[in-house]
Amino acid sequence: MKHGIHPQYRPVVFRDNVGGLAFLTRSTAATERTVEWRDGRSYPVIDVEISSASHPFYTGAARVLDTAGRVERFERRYGAKAARD
Repeated sequence: MKHGIHPQYRPVVFRDNVGGLAFLTRSTAATERTVEWRDGRSYPVIDVEISSASHPFYTGAARVLDTAGRVERFERRYGAKAARD
């Protein structure tokens, strides 16, 4: 690897604004803000809008779409596969 052309790979805290989840990982994402972590050290922090703590799929609040009506309407309009064979 060439020196001086790659972004710095360092520990970064990602924090969910809505769900309150925060986790420490490594990233090349740049930020000026910092936060004190549980170990007493200060790390750069990146606030995210959604994570597994607030995403409807992971929290169980996801809506189920009614696709049966769409499939039936498609089959009425264009015919079922068995009818064409």
